[in-house]
Amino acid sequence: MKKVTGIGGVFFKSRDPQAAKDWYAKHLGFNTDEYGATFQFRELDAPEKVGNLQWSPFKDDTDYFEPSQKEFMVNFRVDNLEALMEELKREGVTICDEIATYEYGKFLHIMDNDGNKIELWEPIDEAL
Repeated sequence: MKKVTGIGGVFFKSRDPQAAKDWYAKHLGFNTDEYGATFQFRELDAPEKVGNLQWSPFKDDTDYFEPSQKEFMVNFRVDNLEALMEELKREGVTICDEIATYEYGKFLHIMDNDGNKIELWEPIDEAL
């Protein structure tokens, strides 16, 4: 089973998320919105599909990264979240929550061996 297909996003804590978005917009040309910046790409083996990668600063007192005490969280794209979750359970990986489903995909959070919270995302990408 193919597990991770790519990086879906990079999230980090910031004293002032708006100032961070403004800095990245001014100095690095990020096209930011209320969530951060979204970068689009095409799948190598399915170029008709447009994928998204999210970059988002979070307020430094967010609890979204808990139970991790780290200042960042990486989101990984996956193909079949339900099957992967069952495999991770069998392997003894800490599962933080249940699968949540939204119009843009399914999400699940796990912990790695260093105490980093990881967000797994089965996206619903756009096809042209």
